[in-house]
Amino acid sequence: MIVTARGFGLLLVALLHLPASAGQNRLLALNVQPGDDGTTVELRFAHPPEPDAIHAFSTLEPPRLVLDFPQASLAGDVTRNTPARGLASRAVLATDHERLRLQLDLRRAVTHRLRVDGNTLRVELREPAPPPNEDTGLAVSAIDFRRGAAGEGRLTVELPTAQAAVTVRQLGQKLVADIAGVDLPAALQRRMEVNDFATPVTRYAAMRHEGGTRLVIEPQGMWRYHAYQSGQQLLIDVIPVTPPAHRIAGDEYRGAKLSLNFQDIEVRSALQVLADFTGLNVIASDAVAGRLSLRLKDVPWDQALDIIMQARGLDMRRNGNIVWIAPREEMLARQRQELEQKASIADLEPLQAEVFQLNYQRADTFRHVFGIGDDGAVVAERRNALLSRRGSAVVDARTNQLFVTDTMAVLANIRKLLERIDIAARQVLIEARIVEADDSFARNLGMRLGLSAKTRGAAAGNSYAGVGELSGQTPPAPGTYLKDSALNLPAPAIAGAHPGSFAFTLFNAAAQRFLNVELSALESEGRGKIVSSPRVVTADQQAALIEQGEEIPYQQSTSSGATATAFKKANLKLEVTPQITPDGNVILDVDVNKDSRGSATPGGLAINTKHVKTRVQVEDGGTVVIGGIYTQTENRHESRVPFLGDIPLLGHLFRQSGRVQDKTELLIFLTPRVVMPPAAY
Repeated sequence: MIVTARGFGLLLVALLHLPASAGQNRLLALNVQPGDDGTTVELRFAHPPEPDAIHAFSTLEPPRLVLDFPQASLAGDVTRNTPARGLASRAVLATDHERLRLQLDLRRAVTHRLRVDGNTLRVELREPAPPPNEDTGLAVSAIDFRRGAAGEGRLTVELPTAQAAVTVRQLGQKLVADIAGVDLPAALQRRMEVNDFATPVTRYAAMRHEGGTRLVIEPQGMWRYHAYQSGQQLLIDVIPVTPPAHRIAGDEYRGAKLSLNFQDIEVRSALQVLADFTGLNVIASDAVAGRLSLRLKDVPWDQALDIIMQARGLDMRRNGNIVWIAPREEMLARQRQELEQKASIADLEPLQAEVFQLNYQRADTFRHVFGIGDDGAVVAERRNALLSRRGSAVVDARTNQLFVTDTMAVLANIRKLLERIDIAARQVLIEARIVEADDSFARNLGMRLGLSAKTRGAAAGNSYAGVGELSGQTPPAPGTYLKDSALNLPAPAIAGAHPGSFAFTLFNAAAQRFLNVELSALESEGRGKIVSSPRVVTADQQAALIEQGEEIPYQQSTSSGATATAFKKANLKLEVTPQITPDGNVILDVDVNKDSRGSATPGGLAINTKHVKTRVQVEDGGTVVIGGIYTQTENRHESRVPFLGDIPLLGHLFRQSGRVQDKTELLIFLTPRVVMPPAAY
């Protein structure tokens, strides 16, 4: 192409009059300024940046903030890796032909705000605000689960604001994400099974927790997670993990397939062929030698590499895209040498002293951790101790402090241990309601018949004459009434009640003979309810005991033959050990006794015992019935005069009948409540 002088001049004039925004912006300086209320990162550009064009997202584990500036570059004198203080530990810059990226490594999760002042962009980092006590109206708007392109399970949460404080942590085989100060609508409170998506995630649960929202993700198998926040979206990816390819046998190799056909080729040349095929940087030890023959067709390259190493007794170590290959003996010898060097360095490293103040744990609990006996002497065998061979520790129970002298690495491990375990224990209030209901009914019927006659003396032909002489008693005087009970089957009394009676008398016209009839009946009905409500507060995974009752004395024989007074307890006892689960529920180990004074026996008073021991899981604030004892007693009895009591209708006059029904039911209700919010960990 031929460009004339006039055309070149016009092109130069056009380039000079292009607006500044048509070219790439340049970052001229970066400065990190820690302050009392947070940390500010200042970025000075050649031209004012456009806030709407900046793409920002953050990761939660590890905590990072990433800013992408499109069509921007980096000036040559700007440091790409800058150590920082305050909330940020490091600032890393990277650029390509499309954008400039700033990565801020944070010490913990923070909130950020962008502010443009001329050519300077200020990134203000602040601590997350504590959860508000009152309802702010902030709530999660949507929760969605999808499968990603790489087989990962992705949980997406729509947050009400980009400044929401989110904490994601792994507890065992579960992932727990807490969103402080953000409510969860009732429609989104659920527990979803997501096995059908064929991801590492089997299920997830969304629930309210202590004024905010909690998400519990339950994966299976081998996995890793990546959590980050982009604007008002929280994304948690659970990614499947497979072991390194050279450690997997069979059909689990993942590398691209290749074919090899060599006769008597050097091992180093075969490794070079694999390096050219994969693009890896292969470093072979000088001891790698020998020749072999290969004929492999459509075999994954990682399997071919594994076959070559097994054939020649080689081993490999991989660091990124660099693979180091050496004989197995040399590899083991090098590792042993490195470990011996580290051990010798640890023996020569100067010792440092540090004082650790414990806030919640007792210092005495660390005696066995440091290999210190109860008498203060150092235990000879300390293979399970946290200290090194040259380290020492002093436990001061009075000030609750630990004085440790050891290497810097050991002190760092102790510091991490205390950060995890020296935290405020959550407490649980357990309220038990023991309800004992009683429903009793009794009915007794009886009859009493009596005969009475007036005496007239022996001369008048009294039938009672001579009775006294025959029986050795004085005969009755003439004109008196003799009373004789012909039938006595009255209704028996019931404890606390006496039967009522109805009587009438039949006599002849001369009033000389009388028939007394007395009907007695008793019917009682009782309903009762005894409620006991013991309450106890205890720390997480700490047993608590509360009991109330009496001790009943009784006599027992001693070995010398004398008698002594002993006591038996008749108590209401509640013994419970709570355990708070990551999803906010409470597991209770419960032992409940409801004893009372029983009947008297020749050996002393008996004890009526009701005992329940179980292990249950209850949601925070929920109520569960852990046991019920139901007893029913029914008794019928009848007394009657032979033959006369069997006469229809008239036989009721010669019978005594009773009926007793008693129902008793014992129910135990448990309600646990977490009364202290969990500490940050």
